[in-house]
Amino acid sequence: MDAVAAARREVCRLHSELLRWNLVAWTSGNVSARVPGTGLLVIKPSGVGYDELTPESMVVTDLHGAVVEGDHAPSSDTASHAHIYRAMPEVGGVAHTHSGYATAWAARGEAIPCALTAMADEFGADIPVGPFARIGGAEIGEGVVATLAGHRSPAVLMRGHGVFTIGRDAEAAVKAAVMCEDAARTLHFARLHGPVRPLPGADVDALYDRYQNAYGQPDRTREGA
Repeated sequence: MDAVAAARREVCRLHSELLRWNLVAWTSGNVSARVPGTGLLVIKPSGVGYDELTPESMVVTDLHGAVVEGDHAPSSDTASHAHIYRAMPEVGGVAHTHSGYATAWAARGEAIPCALTAMADEFGADIPVGPFARIGGAEIGEGVVATLAGHRSPAVLMRGHGVFTIGRDAEAAVKAAVMCEDAARTLHFARLHGPVRPLPGADVDALYDRYQNAYGQPDRTREGA
């Protein structure tokens, strides 16, 4: 129960980050988190305004989307989140947004080319496009999993829909959504002035390795300090 309560608090907090970074409008978008050590996930309730969200309003479901605890119906994307967790056991968090610039690329069905060092750092590749799928079932999640199979990017543009991101935890998934929108906006403006050249593959690999393995402060718990 402590793990569920902590996940509810974290998922509620992260929805405020979607607002902070202008990634959602009205009640669109959602974040979920796998509850460690359980077969459960926590996700936003369907159609509830962001200013009304509380940890208690978050919905707990199993990994097939069946409600286990909560007074609200879960997000209409719950079955897709659940499919991602079942298919990708390394994933601890999922975020979904309709952020403006990235969703414009999704509307075009066009991948965002890896033409920036920040993209190489975070995504390690182009941000790919997944297939169109209707909302409400697991089909979107199936498309996310199939598109990201063997791909370093934690983000996918679902054609005609929006952005789905994954991470080791829910915060990492939300970070990927923020960085996806930032890249989409920058490359949109860059293309207004002419063609955009992707970075060479060797440079992408080197930048990705540095960022993923050397950037930031050392993990002192890993060092025993």
